[in-house]
Amino acid sequence: MSALGLAYFDTPLGCCGLAWSERGVVGVQLPEGGLAATRARLRRRFPGASEAAPPAAVQRAIDGLVALLRGEASALHEIELDFAALPTFQRRVYESARAIPPGETRSYGELAAQLGDARLARAVGQALGKNPLALLVPCHRVLAADGRLGGFSANGGAATKRRILALEGAAAAAQRGLFAGEPGPTWDAAAALAHLREVEPTLARVANGADPPRPDLRHAASVFGMLAEAIVYQQLTAKAAATIHARVCALFPHSADGFTPRQILRSSEAKLRGAGLSRAKAAALRDLAKRTAAGELPSLTEVRALDDEEIVERLTTVRGIGRWTVEMLLIFRLGRPDVLPAGDYGVRKGFAAAFRKRTLPTPKQLLARGERWAPYRTAASLLLWRAASV
Repeated sequence: MSALGLAYFDTPLGCCGLAWSERGVVGVQLPEGGLAATRARLRRRFPGASEAAPPAAVQRAIDGLVALLRGEASALHEIELDFAALPTFQRRVYESARAIPPGETRSYGELAAQLGDARLARAVGQALGKNPLALLVPCHRVLAADGRLGGFSANGGAATKRRILALEGAAAAAQRGLFAGEPGPTWDAAAALAHLREVEPTLARVANGADPPRPDLRHAASVFGMLAEAIVYQQLTAKAAATIHARVCALFPHSADGFTPRQILRSSEAKLRGAGLSRAKAAALRDLAKRTAAGELPSLTEVRALDDEEIVERLTTVRGIGRWTVEMLLIFRLGRPDVLPAGDYGVRKGFAAAFRKRTLPTPKQLLARGERWAPYRTAASLLLWRAASV
C-alpha cells in the first residue's frame, strides 16, 4: 500500500503515527513504546513515504484520534480513508466495521451476517486482524460471540482494546448524561398521573396530553459503581464528567467493568488527580472505596430491601455524598416511586411555575405540599422538572 507522508502525534495512550496518500489515510500506528519504536514500525510498513506536515484533512484525522483517546466524542467515520490497495472482501469488512457506533460492539458473526453469510465469521476475524487503520476502522468494537475481547494487534493487546472500549463507552454516555439510559421503572406511570389528577389537578395539567411522567432508568451494577460515578459527575457538565470518568477507568485497563475499591485504594492521590479528579473528589472516591472494602455500605441486594430513608442514611455517610445525590440515585438508578427532592432547584422552580408563584417554595413548604402526592412523589417531581423547563 503506497503512502506519501507520515506524521507522529502524542495521545493519552502514547505516541501514535499516521500515513496518508492522495486519496486519504492509509495507515495508523498505535504506540509501540515510544516515538522511536512507533517511527520504526510505521517506516517498515510504508517504506516509500517520508515525514511531512499533514494536510488539513489528515490533521482532522489526527485531532479526531487524539480526542477519542482522551475519552471525547469523535466523528472518525467521516475521515477519508484509502482502501484502493486492499482486496474487495477486506474493504467490505472495514466499511461494515466503520458503521458500528462508538460505545457499541458487534460479534464477528454479526458482521459476517451483515455481509451476507454468517459462516464467514472466521474470515471477518482474519480481515480485522490485518486492519492497517486501527481506530479509524474500529476493529476494537468487534468481539467474539461470547463477549470475549479476543485479540488486538496493538501494543498491550486485549488490555489496550478494553481501555479504548471504556473510553468510547464513556464518551457515548456523555451524550445522555449520568442519569439516563434504559427504559425504566416498574411503577405504573399512568396510575401515578391519575392519582395526581385527583389530588392536585394544577400539577397534573403540566402533563398537558403528553406521556405520563416516567424516568429513564439506568440499572446499577453495584452500590460502589453508582456512587463512584455520582462523585465524578458532581458539579460538572455531562460531557466533562464522562471524559474524566473515562480517564479514571483507563487507569485500570485490566478491569473489565470499571475500577474497583481495591484499585482506588492502591492508587496515589497524584494518579487519581492526573485523570482530572479534583482533590475533594479523589478524597471522596478513596473514602467510598475504604467504606466499601470494610463492608460498611450495603450491597445492591441489601439496598433493594431498604426503604428510601434508610438508603439516604446509609449512603450519606460517604464523604461527598449528600441527600440530593442519593435522591437522584433513588429515582434514576433504583426506580423508587415516592421520592421528592425538595432541595432541588429545578423542582422548586417548577412548583413556582406550575402554581404561578412569584417566589420559590422552601424545601419545608414543598415537602408539606407533597404529602398529598404520595405514594407517587417521583412522578410529581418529574412533572415539576418538566414545568421548570417550559
